[in-house]
Amino acid sequence: MKKKLFKLAFLAMLIIAAGSISNTASAQVYVTVRPAWHEVEHRPVAPGPRHIWIGEEWEARGGHYVAVGGHWALPPHPGWVWIPGHWAREHRGEYWIAGHWARR
Repeated sequence: MKKKLFKLAFLAMLIIAAGSISNTASAQVYVTVRPAWHEVEHRPVAPGPRHIWIGEEWEARGGHYVAVGGHWALPPHPGWVWIPGHWAREHRGEYWIAGHWARR
C-alpha cells in the first residue's frame, strides 16, 4: 500500500512539474505594435569601476510589455560583457529577447 501511495505521489509531482514547464515555455508575449520607448535622461554615477550600465529593457507583465529602468551591475565573471536586449519578429508578431551576459 505504501509503495502504491509513493508511486501516486511521485506521478502527481511529475505532472505538476511538466505543467509548470509548459506554462513557462508558452509565456511569450507577442505584439503587432511595439510599445513607446522613453530614454532615461539621468544615469546615476557608477558604484565602482567594474560595474556595467544595463540600459532600460522591456519586461512582459500581464500580457503586455513595460519598461524596466536601467541599473548598474557587476559582470558574473571577469571579462564578461552585457549584450543588450532586442526585438525579434515571427509570424505571430514581435517579441522582446532580454539582454544577457556573455563571454567576451
